[in-house]
Amino acid sequence: MRGLHIAALCAAALLHPIQDSSATSVFRCEDGNGQITFTRHGCAPEQTQYRQEVRNHSPGSGKPIPLAVPRTRTATPTTRSRAPVIVGEQDDGCGNLLSSSEKRQAIIRREVRSGMSSADVESSLGKPDRITRQNGRQRYHYRDKRGDNQLISFDEAGCVKK
Repeated sequence: MRGLHIAALCAAALLHPIQDSSATSVFRCEDGNGQITFTRHGCAPEQTQYRQEVRNHSPGSGKPIPLAVPRTRTATPTTRSRAPVIVGEQDDGCGNLLSSSEKRQAIIRREVRSGMSSADVESSLGKPDRITRQNGRQRYHYRDKRGDNQLISFDEAGCVKK
């Protein structure tokens, strides 16, 4: 008989509802100007105090509670073109005749192409053996190991012209 009482007592303890530990009390304080403040420590004497029970449900603990009602969008016809807009295109000063990848490939292959700047030529071939200037135009003179000469002419803007 005594074992029956212990079993009943254990069953009652297990079936007893456990108080929700995520619930807390919050005070809603409203002053004379209508300013509302929420606090856990109580309101100032000049404020009206309301006690509110707050429950923070854990995820998956029941039916989902929507936080806000989503607004439906109305379709508005757009007359914008589909062409991309370039906001900050870089101007290399040589009319952008070559893209950056084309310049990079020419420098790697040690080539000189129209639209390259003097800095690009120096990156490709190195410092010139001689530089001449005439009528505002500049020329780079290169001599390779076999004795061959290469002359590169630049226009007034400092770009290779061919």
